[in-house]
Amino acid sequence: MQLTPSEINRKLYEKLYGIITPNKQEMFDRIAKERTRHLTVVIENVFQEHNASAVVRSCDCFGLQDLHVIEKDNKYKIQRDIALGAGRWVDIHNYKDTETATVECIRELKKKGYKIVATTPHTEDQTIYDLDVSQPLAFVFGTERRGISDEVILEADELVRIPMYGFTESFNISVSVAIILNTIRQRLEESDLNWKLSEEEQIALKIEWCRRILNGGDFICERFIEEIVNEYASDY
Repeated sequence: MQLTPSEINRKLYEKLYGIITPNKQEMFDRIAKERTRHLTVVIENVFQEHNASAVVRSCDCFGLQDLHVIEKDNKYKIQRDIALGAGRWVDIHNYKDTETATVECIRELKKKGYKIVATTPHTEDQTIYDLDVSQPLAFVFGTERRGISDEVILEADELVRIPMYGFTESFNISVSVAIILNTIRQRLEESDLNWKLSEEEQIALKIEWCRRILNGGDFICERFIEEIVNEYASDY
């Protein structure tokens, strides 16, 4: 009989919490309860660093754990004074093959059960207030000048727009991300959907956060896991 991965994680979590400060424990517990993978954001070929940095900051602020970045002509860079450390807490997934990056990213998300939602100001289709939020959603945002690519439009399950009432055609990408995440998060909060991380997922996430803040975090986790396995073996 062996320990399950879930049992190992719980014991590892307890050991890690024994060496981080009570303040970090409280912060991790509080924030992990609000984290979600029901929503994720995909940004395609964003080239302005302040926009890229603002997007990851918004993902963190609205409780999204994952950001998917498609890099074609432009390398994804974060400005620390704008992101304010958000990149440390959000999992950033990069897709860098210039020929297939967009399709690879979208199809990988579809395999995980996400509905691909392309954001565009040019559609008369539904708005973000009409969108069905019961299925996990991946919102795709395009470049600052051209918007989403034709590849995204072909692969998307839905097209949505943010209602606008002025002369300007569209919001800045970072503003669009913030508006959509705020709207959809509020709708989820008002729903009876089970859209936040499970207790087991929260424990795994808190282990990862501990690993990131501890000097030699990888080594510490490996040592603790070895101790857990040895302690269990000695009991039997």
